[in-house]
This record gives sequence, structure tokens and C-alpha cells, in this order.
Amino acid sequence: MIDGEIRVLVVEDEAIAAEAHSAYLGRLTGFVLAGTAADGHSALRALTAASAAGQPIDLVLMDMTLPDLHGLEVSRRMRAAGLTTDIIAITAVRELEIVRGAVAAGIVQYLIKPFTYATFAQKLVQYRDFRIQLGARTAVTSQSDVDLAFASLRTPTDLPRPKGLSEGTLGAVIEFLKQQTAPVSSSEVMEQIGISRVTARRYLEHLADTGMLDRQPRYGTPGRPENEYAWKRR
Repeated sequence: MIDGEIRVLVVEDEAIAAEAHSAYLGRLTGFVLAGTAADGHSALRALTAASAAGQPIDLVLMDMTLPDLHGLEVSRRMRAAGLTTDIIAITAVRELEIVRGAVAAGIVQYLIKPFTYATFAQKLVQYRDFRIQLGARTAVTSQSDVDLAFASLRTPTDLPRPKGLSEGTLGAVIEFLKQQTAPVSSSEVMEQIGISRVTARRYLEHLADTGMLDRQPRYGTPGRPENEYAWKRR
């Protein structure tokens, strides 16, 4: 496990977007906003200062189209300076060349603007799980351990989704359920995720049908009976 929370630097030149990404982080367990930077040079200074102070940044949410430097150039300068901070690209850029450059620069995830909170949460949770998988291992790691860690960065493919269920919302529902210590209803998921009750029930029923949730009737509530759901602890 990781000691403490994952410290995140948001690098984004649009103030509204930077504020939104920071607010999104605040809703996720295991992450803390370490600061924001509006351009590449500011980001590099913030990363260097944090490292020198003994409080290194763990993750950068990097906009690719900054006013002074391209996000890929910031990433290259980070590596050249010995900064091993992980990077998630957040950008509207869709050119394959840029995507390939992001992979070459060691960027671990790629988020395409515009995106919902659900999609944002899914990518960050996958990254957090990746760190947990690696942090739980010793220096000598088996192939299966490495495969398991990297698999956490990708969306599971062994759970076929019915038509109309989005990958991002599914990830947000799963993350919410994992955090709960008691069973929840579709109404509670609706309020937390910001989707309709009918939609919440579809996601919950799908997860229950695939064996990821325990499902049982909730008794003692007025009106129509409803089910409650709990994440299966493995």
C-alpha cells in the first residue's frame, strides 16, 4: 500500500478547467491536490520545488496545449531533470502522433476533453489501483505481479456491458460502492453519481448479475420495495 495520499499537480492554463479538475480530485479517496500550474515552466518549477522540499508530487494531470510549452515537452524536461512523477494527459488533442508521443514520454493515462466526472474518476481510480499493486510488492516481482499491476490501468474486459451503459459511469459506480461500509440503494447511487434512479438501477443490476455485488431486498422502507447492493469483499 501507499503511505499517505497521492499528491497531484494540476497543469492547466484554463482557470475554469483547472478548478473543475481540482474539484473532481477532492471527491476521490486517496488523492490530495498539491497545487496548480497555468503553464509548463510553472509546472516544472513546482515539481522541482516540491522534490527539493521532500514532498514530491506523485502525479501530474497534464494539459497538452499549454501557452509556453507543449505538454510532451514538459514531460521530456521532467524526465531529463530526473523527475519520475507519473503523468496523466488531459487534452482535446486527438492526433495519433501526439498519442504515440505521450506513450514514449511515459504518460500512464490519456483523457480526452470533454469528459464527465465519471470518466475522470475511472481513470484516476485505475491509476490508484496501479500504484497499490506496485506498492504492495517487493523489489523482486514476478511476471504475474507485473501483469496484474498494469492490468489495473485498463478497463476490465471480462464484464460485458449491456448497450447504453458507459465505461466511465460504470467505473464511478464501482468506486462509490467500494467505499461503502453498508449496502446502498439505487436512490443513494443516484444522488452520489448524479444519474437518474432508473439508470443507477441498471448499473447496479448489471454488476449484481456479473457477481460483483451482493443483492438483497431492503425491508422497512415506505413505498415500493427496492433492492440494496453491497460490493463483494474478496
